[in-house]
Amino acid sequence: MALPDDKLISERPPPGTYLKYAFLNPYNMSLVAGAGLAALATGFWPLAVVAAAGEAIWMLFAPDSKLLRRVWFDKAWEREVEEKRNEIRDRKLALLSPEARERVFKLRAQKERILRLAAENPSFSGQLLRGELGRVGDLVDDFIDVSGVCGRYEEHLKTIDPGELESQRRRFDRELERYADGDSRREMAQRNLEVVEKRLARAEELRTYLGTAKGQLDLIENTFRLLADEIVSMRSPGELGARLEDLRAGVEAVRETAKETERPYLEAEGIRL
Repeated sequence: MALPDDKLISERPPPGTYLKYAFLNPYNMSLVAGAGLAALATGFWPLAVVAAAGEAIWMLFAPDSKLLRRVWFDKAWEREVEEKRNEIRDRKLALLSPEARERVFKLRAQKERILRLAAENPSFSGQLLRGELGRVGDLVDDFIDVSGVCGRYEEHLKTIDPGELESQRRRFDRELERYADGDSRREMAQRNLEVVEKRLARAEELRTYLGTAKGQLDLIENTFRLLADEIVSMRSPGELGARLEDLRAGVEAVRETAKETERPYLEAEGIRL
């Protein structure tokens, strides 16, 4: 069984990130390589010494420059984070059924429509709107996550035959009545009965969660359609934010339920949540 969450992507650059951007970029690498080749071709080695000194000064001060971070390094980090997130999305989408992927694509189309309509609403300023619209994209990611869990549970439930389990439970009940205390056959029947009852309870737990999760997916889709209808007349980003916050709270509740539902299996495999 897969982990319920992917490895988290840090929102802040880890140590050494700005140092990497300062050194591993086309401009810096071209200057270093050019100076080295020029010194080698001409035999004028002081040029290499000057280039090395300049590079040392650049690498000493550039990573800590607030100006460079604002206009260059932070933007490079944002692009890197988005690329990693896209890779994760693609992996998750590949695991979904064709029907689930189609629902995701339609939801993305609704998201783009919401963003376009919000940008056209004169009541929404760009700065205030940015945070609210970020939640729209987050909800699409939530939709993918919950769809993936639903798919796993549906596949697992296909392997469970409730009728067969009920038949086994009745058989082991009869054996308990047939054999006396102390009989090894009665002890074995009791142990089998406990396992069968746990499997039946587990299947019911999965079916309950599946119904709740599918309802949450429907709610996200319907709310996106409603927002597309209403956003042209909204007076402030706060109205949009409140609606999206309610949705995310519902999704988070579904996530927590999924964790609790999967916990026995994950801990049995040595995976801690």
